[in-house]
Amino acid sequence: MATVIIILVKGLILAVILLSVFGVMTLTERKVLGRFQFRPGPNRVGPGGSLQFVADGLKLLLKEEIIPNGADRFVYLLAPVISLVAALFAFAVIPWGPPVHLFGQTVPMEIGGPNVGILFLFAITSLGVYGLILGGWSSHNKYSLLGGLRSSAQIISYELAMGLSVTGVLIAAGSADLNNIVSAQTNLWFIVPQILGFVIYVICMVAETNRAPFDLPEAENELVAGYHTEYSGMKWAMFMMAEYVNMVTVASLATTLFLGGWHGPWLPPEIWFVIKVALFMFFFIWLRATLPRLRYDRLMAFGWKVLLPVALLNTLATAVWVAVAR
Repeated sequence: MATVIIILVKGLILAVILLSVFGVMTLTERKVLGRFQFRPGPNRVGPGGSLQFVADGLKLLLKEEIIPNGADRFVYLLAPVISLVAALFAFAVIPWGPPVHLFGQTVPMEIGGPNVGILFLFAITSLGVYGLILGGWSSHNKYSLLGGLRSSAQIISYELAMGLSVTGVLIAAGSADLNNIVSAQTNLWFIVPQILGFVIYVICMVAETNRAPFDLPEAENELVAGYHTEYSGMKWAMFMMAEYVNMVTVASLATTLFLGGWHGPWLPPEIWFVIKVALFMFFFIWLRATLPRLRYDRLMAFGWKVLLPVALLNTLATAVWVAVAR
């Protein structure tokens, strides 16, 4: 019973933190983009614009909810829920610190830690695309449908390369358990022997989260706003929450697989984990401010013709290296 209560408490705390990231990151992104573009960014609500995300949240809560004529009402309302729930569940297996002793029990610093945690994470994140596809299809809008189709094709193609990019880490660590992978990096982070896999993963994680320059499912100059064109208010906000939670998830997975997880000198392990994830989140913003959007056919060709073959070669080379070393 105590174990169940601990899991529920951890799940509640984690859900609140991840949903809070949406508000904080929208403000941070707008402020950082402003600095990149030589403008102040939000500066009206609160000291230095620090309460702008609160005003945005109230606006979304009070905004009129509209359902288009001809839309499939049930699927239309269900789609953003699928995306958000899948994004929240995916983070459940990410260890953000070493186990702690609390009330006579050893409490792992993740919601659940199955032996195949990485497979569980990829399985759950794969479900998130259903929200985008169903949202685009159910809206009874051709632009939304095209955005949903783009999203499904993009995620499928880049998910293959992403899966192969982490296979080298699994081979080197000899385990699919994320805690064991972190432990295997006590002396040497996997970014050193798996630098090629890391580069492939970083490119794929940007495409997976539909972030610029790979934000083709939402390309406003082509598709108005893509799969969420017909969404407003809190339904639209749920799609955006899912996007930012997914950003945190892929950044946390990169930290766990390639940057030693919570390992680091002097500071508490959890602080190191947060710092590493925050650097990846800044990287997302930096890319958005720097690179133009790719053409869709070039995006798909790059995924299938470049990233996938290189990821296969990296996996093969790692397997040979491990076999020879043993």
